Amino acid sequence: MADHPLQELGGRTPLEVARTRWMDHLAQKGEVGRVVTVPKGYHPGSSIANLSLLGYDPSRYYTGRGPLEAASIGVDLSPEDLAFRCNLVTIVDGRMGDYSAGHITTEEAKELFEALEASLGGRDGDFYPGVSYRGLLVLHGASDGIETTPPHDIVGKEITPYLPRGVGAEGLVRLMEEASRVLQDHPVNRRRVVRGRPPANAIWPWGQGRRPEMPTIRERYGLKGRVVAAVDLVKGIGIYAGLEPVQVPGATGWLDTDYGAKARAGLEALEETDFLYLHVEAPDEASHMGDLGEKIRAIERFDQDVVGPVFEGLTKRGLSFRLMVATDHPTPLELRTHVAEPVPFLIYDSDDVRGGGAWGFSEREASKGPFFEEGHRLMDYFIGTIS
Repeated sequence: MADHPLQELGGRTPLEVARTRWMDHLAQKGEVGRVVTVPKGYHPGSSIANLSLLGYDPSRYYTGRGPLEAASIGVDLSPEDLAFRCNLVTIVDGRMGDYSAGHITTEEAKELFEALEASLGGRDGDFYPGVSYRGLLVLHGASDGIETTPPHDIVGKEITPYLPRGVGAEGLVRLMEEASRVLQDHPVNRRRVVRGRPPANAIWPWGQGRRPEMPTIRERYGLKGRVVAAVDLVKGIGIYAGLEPVQVPGATGWLDTDYGAKARAGLEALEETDFLYLHVEAPDEASHMGDLGEKIRAIERFDQDVVGPVFEGLTKRGLSFRLMVATDHPTPLELRTHVAEPVPFLIYDSDDVRGGGAWGFSEREASKGPFFEEGHRLMDYFIGTIS
């Protein structure tokens, strides 16, 4: 959700313009501040940022995005395996036309990944489908010296300078070329072209890493927890953190996600557990698209259909609770990609409704409150292990 002030909004951010009665209410009754979720020297990706928000120091626990997504879809990695996030993308005249192949459906993507596995999978590596364009490539015995670039960072740019490089990259580039030949004339892509949709004519591996070893939320805080997320990355972080994933029909990880279903699933989870991590991807996707209207709508839907129902549901139960709202990283519309800047958070404690003087929840109001330079310490503060 976090963004920069925009001229077309009179110097305000989308979060300031959006109608967010529930987040503003919680901000007025709670505490608002900023947190650095991406430490210096790290790429501002969702993996780093969400690890920080869950209380894990990326310098200790981050090995790459791929293994986190592997956990989400039930792929058990061996110590020799190197797991990559593997996007289905659209390449147009040697340029990155679309990092998501037009947000290809999960069903279509599954067919394409199955074709890739049938043609290219085996001794050296394997392909696995995820949600929509977000798949997984696991290379067996690959080098740690491979360097990659996220596809959403190079939309519109020539891909050649950003192909995998470093020790062992030649084999991966060859695999990408072979994958393009498999995908080019696949029936799924022929049907997409006829319908005027971008074909998924290439793969783009990135975010590689090996299986991490992390203490669970229960081991750290004595809390049993669950995770509600459509994005495999976030679900995978939750699994490594010992959180049970909740499957939510209608949760897509895109603009059309069923916000209300996520809120209902979260409240049901909290009937049986102590801790919930609920993630919504839509504001980030709208930012990558550069669509201001969709971003504002996504923020408003999150406020109205997730924050409000969760807050009201917990309040009606009459039990003590703490609720935190935070963005994982800014995705400025003007840049259409992530940046490593502090993000706003709010914390509401039903037993300490004091109010910190904030008029609402925004980047500007958050800059007046407490500041956590080490993002992973915010969870300790939220849980109450530090004051």
